[in-house]
Amino acid sequence: MSNQTIKPVEHPFFGEVISTYTRAQAIDDGVLIDAGPMAKEAGFKWPVALTAAVWSDCVAWSDADSEAQVYQDQSGRLYDVLFMAAFAIKTSTGTGDRLLYELYRVPRDGFSTKPNLVTLKLIVGPGDDGRPVMTVMLPGED
Repeated sequence: MSNQTIKPVEHPFFGEVISTYTRAQAIDDGVLIDAGPMAKEAGFKWPVALTAAVWSDCVAWSDADSEAQVYQDQSGRLYDVLFMAAFAIKTSTGTGDRLLYELYRVPRDGFSTKPNLVTLKLIVGPGDDGRPVMTVMLPGED
């Protein structure tokens, strides 16, 4: 072993960081929507957020939607997304940081009354403080 000390690199290989965008900022901006306490109710131990696209497609539902289509409520739709994600995790035999899963949801289109199958992607990664967080997104989002 050598008694040499390693000097920190004065100029990082890729240069100075130009900009950062944190998960907290994405939640504040509405790019991500925090699933809140319902994630724990569905069995998650880590924080869960949904992209705005997933929220719009699979969760958002108003009284006007119920009058035009079929009665549902937003909290029930959120629970469905979270429950199916938790179920997919429990029944998965694979490994890795991402998982595709499916659920049925009534499209919010003003006339549909029957559910359609939709595929979602669940990713686990480090949050702003390095602890694990989970994000539900559409398959084409990253």
